[in-house]
Amino acid sequence: MRKNILLPTDFSDNAWSAAVYTLKLYAEEECTFYFLHSTRIDASTMSSFSNKLLEVMRKNDLQELLELKQLAELVNPKANHDFKIILSSEDLVMSINKSIKKNDIDLIAMGTEGASGAEKFFFGSNTMKVIKSIDQCPVLMVPDEYNFIIPKQIAFPTDFKRSYDYKELKPLIELTRLFNAKIKVLHIKTDKKLNDIQKYNFTTLKEHFEGFEYSFHIVPDYTKKAKEINVFIENLKIDLLVMINYKHSLMDNIIKEPVINKIGLHPNVPFLVIPG
Repeated sequence: MRKNILLPTDFSDNAWSAAVYTLKLYAEEECTFYFLHSTRIDASTMSSFSNKLLEVMRKNDLQELLELKQLAELVNPKANHDFKIILSSEDLVMSINKSIKKNDIDLIAMGTEGASGAEKFFFGSNTMKVIKSIDQCPVLMVPDEYNFIIPKQIAFPTDFKRSYDYKELKPLIELTRLFNAKIKVLHIKTDKKLNDIQKYNFTTLKEHFEGFEYSFHIVPDYTKKAKEINVFIENLKIDLLVMINYKHSLMDNIIKEPVINKIGLHPNVPFLVIPG
């Protein structure tokens, strides 16, 4: 089945890096990629622009999108990939929501915006807005200048406090099957042992992963969950991090951790967030 993948772009190297990674990740899949550029100018600013200037800006953006499309067509010339462009004058989240509905989008892929010093965030502000606001499809975040590596080791952190259905796990299972990858399930231990609900969810997860190579790994809780995940990624040579985000989930808890902890998560591998 053909995949529809949305690639939001601000024409930065960061956004292009994320696009190239995604094109290579799905090199063997039939895909239609949509490059989306969103430029929302607030009313007070727009009033100071002439219609002619606004038209010039729009034409420039359209030209950059067309050039991006041409570049993308050269990444995997033999791949069964189609490319389309979307130029929106609405804000990013609204543009993405409309694109998801109109084009039946299966995945959003974007870069993690670079930041430094005291201005660091968990991810760039746009990336965080998308994670918090979009719940119709998964979001893949790619670190800046990340060189494509076949994801052979996939980390899946979970607290076993909720069971997952096949629809939620489907993006993880599809990538596992596509690359014959190994799933490394990470459980950050907060209690001495699993309760009955966690045991049931543990068993259910094993059933979902039947037929795939997987292993379970338990690490102690050091309060900074973001740091533990990063250490796990490094120690087990993880190529891709996958988490399911729902209210009170491990992912949700990490988002709400103090900023100093959030900085710690910023993983140096691609990160797929699946809405739960």
